[in-house]
Amino acid sequence: MRALVVYETIWGNTGSLAEAAAEGLRGSAGVERVDVVAATEAPRAIDPEVDLVIVGGPTHAFSMSTASTRNNARQQGATGIPARGIREWIDELAPPTSAVAVATFDTRTVKPRLPGSAAKKAMKALVAKGFRPVDPPRTFGVHGYSGPLADGELERAREWGATLTDA
Repeated sequence: MRALVVYETIWGNTGSLAEAAAEGLRGSAGVERVDVVAATEAPRAIDPEVDLVIVGGPTHAFSMSTASTRNNARQQGATGIPARGIREWIDELAPPTSAVAVATFDTRTVKPRLPGSAAKKAMKALVAKGFRPVDPPRTFGVHGYSGPLADGELERAREWGATLTDA
């Protein structure tokens, strides 16, 4: 099995979770290769040898980030603002040649608890492109907008990644 993890991170939290999920996958039987790549560097077409794609990003304004919400994060002190997030990557992504398995995750603040989910919106967009969902969208908590991650979230991401081979 080969997997591709594509993520968008602004404060570093979502990137850490992407690495943790990949680590969980790598520890699973039958996993040959797991590549982790930022949305800014992600391919515009999925390699036909990839069996699973995991996509993660922060929840901004109830959904996936936009150039405007990333600019707002910059105004709040974020310095690692990507030029292209998962929204733009998905928009530019070619439909897969077969129904590639997909799982999504997002990060959201623990307090205040805000509605919306980048993971749900990403899943909907990816399914519309022809991907096959293998797990419900997942949310991981962060304290405040910049983090840190809530206690236990890295381990939960590792465990989640390990379960995706069963799907």
